[in-house]
Amino acid sequence: MDLRHLIHAILAFALFTSALPSFGQNQYPNRPIKLIIPFPPGGPTDIYGRLYAQSLSNVLGVPVVSENKGGAAGAIGSAEVKRTNPDGYTLLFATVSTHSLYNLLSTKPQYDAIKDFSHIAVIGQAPIAFAFNPTMPATFKEYVDQVKANPTKFSYGSSGEGTFLHYAGERLKVTLGQLPLQHIPYKGSGASLPALMAGEISMTADTLSTVINHHKSGKVRIMGVASNKRVSMAPDIPTVNEALGLNDFEIMAWYAIMAPAGLPDAIVQRLAAANDKALSDPSLLEKIANLSIQATPGITGTLATQFILKDIERLAPVIKSLNFKLD
Repeated sequence: MDLRHLIHAILAFALFTSALPSFGQNQYPNRPIKLIIPFPPGGPTDIYGRLYAQSLSNVLGVPVVSENKGGAAGAIGSAEVKRTNPDGYTLLFATVSTHSLYNLLSTKPQYDAIKDFSHIAVIGQAPIAFAFNPTMPATFKEYVDQVKANPTKFSYGSSGEGTFLHYAGERLKVTLGQLPLQHIPYKGSGASLPALMAGEISMTADTLSTVINHHKSGKVRIMGVASNKRVSMAPDIPTVNEALGLNDFEIMAWYAIMAPAGLPDAIVQRLAAANDKALSDPSLLEKIANLSIQATPGITGTLATQFILKDIERLAPVIKSLNFKLD
């Protein structure tokens, strides 16, 4: 082979091999994906995150490994994801606490909920419930009347300072004319619920799925669900609107999948498509229904960003009226 043909052969081989990665090793995804859940194990966020990871893994054909990074109402794990490489191999299981409330509450935020993340999909919503120690009055209205009559006697608990459940309790207080309830923060529902059962606090706000079994066993009593209509898993429990004669008192937690800002559009689209397939899995839908979570397929990419922006805009005036901040 003369030199000219040898050069042509080398160039042809180089062109051929340079095209191989797009069909092989660089095709996304080709290795395990990490899903950071920025809360402690055991709660509904953790459970949904793990269920979702398995369903997404089935769709993508690679392991999606969930990892808990709790602390600071979800800010520690979220900030860690912000700092990772935007290659699609580290994702965040974000919530309303981490990406609607955080920037509204924090005086020294570690991240910007919009600018520092690629918003892949909003994947579900769940109503908040107000649960009471069984020694409290029989109805929500009677409880409110007693609190007003005894302004230093009653307290409520939440899963932590600055969490969505803290916001839920403060929102109730403001709606009812600055109800004199003292807030006591705990480290997760695993601590606040035992305190409620022991009578250390009179009330707590939590996701319906977290408290429903304790309600059924009589250890706590749910007297209102913060949704505009009764929910199928607890049709006997009134809405807060019904119990207190309010209009449009609705507090819904939401969950989303995100990545660091700068995730390539092709990967965003790949994950968005995989998300909608994952959320069509009947097994997943049945399991999250037991968590009082409703899947929200189709809220992907720019629609997810718009959803979060609108939620921040909706919460902002309420947070301002509450007048509480996190250091």
